[in-house]
Amino acid sequence: MSRTEFVVATAIILFVAFCLGWFANWIAHRFSRVAADDVAQLDRMSQELHEAEETRDQAITYLQQREAELTNQLAQTEAELRAAMDGLRDARQETEELRTQLTHEPA
Repeated sequence: MSRTEFVVATAIILFVAFCLGWFANWIAHRFSRVAADDVAQLDRMSQELHEAEETRDQAITYLQQREAELTNQLAQTEAELRAAMDGLRDARQETEELRTQLTHEPA
């Protein structure tokens, strides 16, 4: 094989290898490409997830405010109950004192 034949054979082999590599790259990108519909669907799902997270955050904030209101209301009700119980206890003591005075006084 002469030097020219060797150079031509090497060039052909390199060209065929280049073509095979380019073809393999094209096939790989063809099968791994993401369709535009898939991208649109992912964008929509991302937006819905963002909205759901905002709704969740709003619900958590509302529940925390409501819990604070109910805790405050419960504390007020308990204070009113204690005051009513103290008043009732005082009224019972006063009633007992009046009964004792009535039963021990001569008629």
